[in-house]
Amino acid sequence: MEIINKYMEENKDRFLEELFGLIRIPSISSVKSHQPDMYRAAEYLKDLLLKSGADKATIYETAGNPVTYAEKIIDPALPTVLVYSHMDVMPVDPIEKWESDPFEPEIRDGKIYARGADDDKGQGMMHIKAFELMIQTNTLPCNVKFMIEGEEEIGSPNLGKWCAENKEMLKADVILVSDTSMIARDIPSITTGLRGLAYWQVEVTGPNRDLHSGLFGGAVANPVNVLCSMIHQMVDEKGKITIPGFYDDVLEVSAEERELLGRAPFNVEEYKKAIDVEELAGEEGFTPTEHTGIRPTFDVCGIWGGYTGEGAKTVLPSKAYAKISCRLVPNQDHLKIAELFKTHFENIAPKSVKVEVTSLHGGQGYVCPIDIPAYQAAEKAYTDVYGKRPVPVRSGGSIPIISTFEEVLGIKSVLMGFGLESDAIHSPNENYPLEQFFNGIKTIPLFYKYFAKMSE
Repeated sequence: MEIINKYMEENKDRFLEELFGLIRIPSISSVKSHQPDMYRAAEYLKDLLLKSGADKATIYETAGNPVTYAEKIIDPALPTVLVYSHMDVMPVDPIEKWESDPFEPEIRDGKIYARGADDDKGQGMMHIKAFELMIQTNTLPCNVKFMIEGEEEIGSPNLGKWCAENKEMLKADVILVSDTSMIARDIPSITTGLRGLAYWQVEVTGPNRDLHSGLFGGAVANPVNVLCSMIHQMVDEKGKITIPGFYDDVLEVSAEERELLGRAPFNVEEYKKAIDVEELAGEEGFTPTEHTGIRPTFDVCGIWGGYTGEGAKTVLPSKAYAKISCRLVPNQDHLKIAELFKTHFENIAPKSVKVEVTSLHGGQGYVCPIDIPAYQAAEKAYTDVYGKRPVPVRSGGSIPIISTFEEVLGIKSVLMGFGLESDAIHSPNENYPLEQFFNGIKTIPLFYKYFAKMSE
């Protein structure tokens, strides 16, 4: 640890400025006008990886946004770690809720405030700087490859195909990812499970044009009203999703594992206070942490239609729209769920409207065994830095490409996240504590050390 701490102290200001340079690039993958920024980010990362010690770094084209790939092969006979992260970020809306420019990072109260500070530019940068640290201190014990994509926030639609086309180049013993979180700053944890995802946009059409709500209201179905009614029917009074066949493949977690998961510290009152709600919701018979870790969900992510401008306009709208997602648990096939939802949603629509369901993206869930050497190496690394053995947890989030890696490349991923629930990822005022950023850079080299020893 002494050599790690010394190098960190000598270079931490530069590490931050290099991260800030990446953050200043508004690489929003869901907005087409920002595609040039995706290439700027890819070039920035390519140059940084070469400066940090990579033998070579290349920008690869996909059908969408680019992938930056780099590698350092010190001995083909040694194990290889493939680091995955993403350079794209979520949109910043609503911009008025940001306390500072989302693409001009600021340090306040010991935290970096900016879009991508945590997800995933901050966490990805930890790996590049840990890599540099090992190169410069001559402590790198195995080969390293980097794969940094530009479409994670839109479901990685092109990375699976790119991986299949470059399978030989991407050969590795484990994939290392930091795109998840810890339970708390003083309670390290390793994510052992991710939920899958299915995501749709629905369009409900009534009359062929907007109508006067006084002349036509009451006689003609209002698409916004109909859409709200249809959405209401998707979940019953016990919190169960009503789509026929939805639960057929759900992998039920044993009572023993539920007991282990329940050992993770959780204060329901603090949880409610942090998000300013008086009461929680969810499927009957499960705890809040089980709701977000081992059970599927149904959520409306956005809904709109009709007049939403200033003042009043008495209109019966022609169309209404919603973006809808389901978080899925291991063993649920997102493609099957996508079809089940489409069929059911169309079937419950009254004849007074027409419904169109478009599947936007999705991905499978993932589970990492806790008895593999890579997990155990991560466990030891966290213990050295935080002084506590990390808790294995199931995350409510989704990283769809992780299950694709296992399917296409045949490699398990270990999810060494350092984010915190308070980091507000995907929200205004996203932030990342400096302590977590630097602790990540300290922990990652220890993972390499232990993983190399366990692989001898």
